[in-house]
Amino acid sequence: MAQLSRDRRLLAMIERHCSGVSVNNFGVLSMKQLFVSVVTTFLFSAVTLSAQSDEVPRAWDNNPDLNGIWQAIGTAHWNLEDHPAGPGHPDLGAIGAIPPGQGVVEGGDIPYRADARQQQQDNFENRMTNDPEAKCFMPGVPRATYMPHPFQIIQGNQKIQVVYGFAEASRTIHMDKANPEAPPIDSWMGRSHGRWDGDTLVVDAQGFTGEAWFDRAGNHASAALRVEERYTPMGRNAIMYEATLTDDTVFTRPWTIRLPLYRRLEDNARVLEFKCVEYSEDLLYGHLRRVPTREAPDQ
Repeated sequence: MAQLSRDRRLLAMIERHCSGVSVNNFGVLSMKQLFVSVVTTFLFSAVTLSAQSDEVPRAWDNNPDLNGIWQAIGTAHWNLEDHPAGPGHPDLGAIGAIPPGQGVVEGGDIPYRADARQQQQDNFENRMTNDPEAKCFMPGVPRATYMPHPFQIIQGNQKIQVVYGFAEASRTIHMDKANPEAPPIDSWMGRSHGRWDGDTLVVDAQGFTGEAWFDRAGNHASAALRVEERYTPMGRNAIMYEATLTDDTVFTRPWTIRLPLYRRLEDNARVLEFKCVEYSEDLLYGHLRRVPTREAPDQ
């Protein structure tokens, strides 16, 4: 609407400058009138194209078409809550430091129970060795969505596949279950069932192992975690992502994160497999080498 208002003001200015010009005796438009006509056509064509380009694309069933490669921008993967800059591994200098960031938790803080907040702080103190990301374990939900790597949505009418680059993680969102099935087994990525609420894709995910973290700050939940995700298109190239997390054993109430996802617009955009196992072997098994490179972890 702002763009439309600017275009109309520009058109009005042109018309004021060109007012009073009439058709000559031969019925031919003057150069000024021709100029106004061309500019008017151009401006209204531009407004029309702009409006069309911002429309939500539709799939064959008239639901929003979410197909594409998407990525979050921000510091949520460092810490979902507001956080200042901080040191990382001393050997890495600024490369490994924690950048400051604004939180994505609605209301500010995660509503931990007292013992769970203490566990989060312990996790943070031991993040260099205990973070599942460092061990190349699958990131879980919702962490996979806002890691600093692109992911791809492949949308069908009965199943939606989401493919992540990190640790070759993926998940299937079942859209064809009138009565969602209980997860047959706990897993890192859980089991997901989806439905459409107007133009919003709503996904219920549960059946987690309870070992995943939400970020590098050690925010966490238990195997009782249940996540309701909402993917709402904001035009052609952006999605508002919301996730409400419920776990009565860890939190005093349900809480929600909210952040935008952006379409990767490069012609050659791809989700590349980040096969990170080989880079975590020493962290996991260095104590088992013939000449150990690290102490055995506490049992």
